[in-house]
Amino acid sequence: MSEYTMFGGKGGVGKTTCAAGYAAARAAHGEETLVLSTDPAHSLGDALETDLTSEPVEVAPDLHAVEIDPSVRADTYRMMGEALASDMRALGMRVGDDSLDNLFGSKMPGADEVAALDLFGLYMDDWERIVFDTAPTGHTLRLLDLPETVGSAVETAAGIRSKAKKTADRVKTVVLGPFAFRGEDEADEAFADLQARMERVTEVLRDPDLTTFRVVFRPEALVLSETERLVSRLGEAQVEVSDLVANGVLVDVNEDCDRCVRQRDRHRERLTTVRETFDLPVTEVPEMDEPSGVEALEAVGESLLREWD
Repeated sequence: MSEYTMFGGKGGVGKTTCAAGYAAARAAHGEETLVLSTDPAHSLGDALETDLTSEPVEVAPDLHAVEIDPSVRADTYRMMGEALASDMRALGMRVGDDSLDNLFGSKMPGADEVAALDLFGLYMDDWERIVFDTAPTGHTLRLLDLPETVGSAVETAAGIRSKAKKTADRVKTVVLGPFAFRGEDEADEAFADLQARMERVTEVLRDPDLTTFRVVFRPEALVLSETERLVSRLGEAQVEVSDLVANGVLVDVNEDCDRCVRQRDRHRERLTTVRETFDLPVTEVPEMDEPSGVEALEAVGESLLREWD
């Protein structure tokens, strides 16, 4: 059974470092691991020092990585939109090109997140562990809200198509004869597959035995308020947060540097506040130069594994 780990949080807090490091460490322990970036502003390839594509790339033994590109699903969504628009017109509804693009095209609300979830649904059984390097908080919250929304939209579309078929099929049969239904099976299959994947993704994301969500933050005042908002919204989405990861914590400082000591003390105070605010374990990652490359990231991941395993 595959397991899934998601790293979320505000932009710039070190989600990519934590996600890539954790994935590298898991792979080093022999787990077939995929680390997947859903952030439109991808930095995973830079962290791994590897040119990534929209298809999984082998980075190290047992470690693959992919940066989600919504355009790889564009043709499928466009075909679905065209099929739905055709059926809506058969029911006497007017559907323009802009409306078509808004249905299942590039202008579809949350198109990036839909593609990320759709591709996750395709990949989810191919690796022992999938690690998510998620987009900043707003994108992540939309991503978690989408499976049910998309599933409901596809179900509604299926209802429209079913009604339209009863009208359109009679006309097509008279006019086109045996060529009437060529190409329709592909659209029907695409709708059914997308709905099935969204249902499965919803089930998996809400199962704490399968999915672990770890919220990354830096011990800074503004970041803490957004962390609290994310944890709250994840609870509303029925996604269980297992841990908080405090990244960039000042530990060893020059005691002769007053500014450094004050900053370290502020970090300590904020971590105390975090532990009092959240009933969650807090894992600390010390401040360091930004690691890059599999070996350096694996060292970060090993420090996380020691805390969690």
